[in-house]
Amino acid sequence: MSQRNGDGAGGTEHGRVVVAGAGMAGVQTAVALREEGWSGGITLVGAEPHRPYDRPPLSKAVLLGTSDDGAATLDVDFASLDVDLRLGRRATGVDTRRRLLLTDEGAEPYDHLVIATGADPVRLPGAEPTAPGAGAPAVHLLRTLDDALRLRSVLAERRDIVVVGAGWIGAEFATAAREAGCTVTVLEAADRPLAGALPAEVTAPMADWYRDSGTELVTGARVLGVEEGGVRFTSGAPSGPERHPAGTLLPAGAVLVGIGARPATGWLAGSGIELAEDGSVRADQWLRASAPEVYAVGDCASFPSARYGRRLLVHHWDNALQGPRTVAANLVGSRSPHFTGVVYDPVPYFWSEQFGRFVQYAGDHAGADELIRRGDPGGAAWTVCWLREGVLVALLAVGRPRDLAQGRKLIERGAVIDRELAADAAVPLKNAAR
Repeated sequence: MSQRNGDGAGGTEHGRVVVAGAGMAGVQTAVALREEGWSGGITLVGAEPHRPYDRPPLSKAVLLGTSDDGAATLDVDFASLDVDLRLGRRATGVDTRRRLLLTDEGAEPYDHLVIATGADPVRLPGAEPTAPGAGAPAVHLLRTLDDALRLRSVLAERRDIVVVGAGWIGAEFATAAREAGCTVTVLEAADRPLAGALPAEVTAPMADWYRDSGTELVTGARVLGVEEGGVRFTSGAPSGPERHPAGTLLPAGAVLVGIGARPATGWLAGSGIELAEDGSVRADQWLRASAPEVYAVGDCASFPSARYGRRLLVHHWDNALQGPRTVAANLVGSRSPHFTGVVYDPVPYFWSEQFGRFVQYAGDHAGADELIRRGDPGGAAWTVCWLREGVLVALLAVGRPRDLAQGRKLIERGAVIDRELAADAAVPLKNAAR
């Protein structure tokens, strides 16, 4: 490795990259840098003591105990990549003038900084995560490996469980809890599942998934508190008050709160690094933050999408995998005077496994002006397509992975869709492109 006569924090030709966050986005940034030919130093700083791991298995194999704890550990040889892995060190700030990442174990000098600290779960006011005590059920979150291990023992004991929130995490956890033999009640403040993610006309059939699995779903439910014996709540749902009058105490042996996540960026206060209104690092189309030689990637960063005409904040695994490749290409390419940059403008993608169904989504339907259905939403397999001025911009596929794969390619190329063909579930979606 060629030296740079000691100049800069890294002392090498390329300088030193410090990555704040050792989740998927942070790890993949380090891997992508080496793949792109970065010869300088790379330091990966993570708040947790565990070796970096993947999150999707936490709500599945790890939670149910069908695999050992190492099932989620990322298969990355940090030593062979010459990556300095520093775990159990929480980022506390950035001094952009002196180019220092501040941590609770001291400062890390950098030539280039990548912010990849992910997102933190939203906590339920008045019901902070607790251990059992004084007769009150323990309150849990599901974001980290330690969270999953604590919840695994809860499922093994087959306790009565109350889940607060019928979003993606709530549905996946309820699925696992029912599989483990627990009695499960889900309290949702909105009038339907996934209200914050999808329109009512799409999510309406999903309420039946809960019932069919033996899970009770209470909508219009406002949690008043967690107390001895269970969860007290009030329900405004049409079918709720008869069974659950206002102020009902719902018995619970444990409570799981799954009401969303927010970018983990509070530690950047006072750094001068610009945040968007949603609290994300306000990255540009090259995933650069507002401070010199600072990039941001993954759940903590939003970016402008020319494809969709708005800024996107994507809290899903695929974004944490794809974004680092852009960061690495831009960091390495910036060494060339003729490099113009690699723009990050993906088709967002995610999946969820819930109540025996494989649910996939691609794109962004916020600006769509038309919805097309493929298949019966009351059945086991169906798809919803969203168009904007005739162009496919998003789709949700339930049990139809081929629709998702073909539709994602159509979205990427901005294909205009024949509505009649798209509505025929027997016709391959790719054949609906004009």
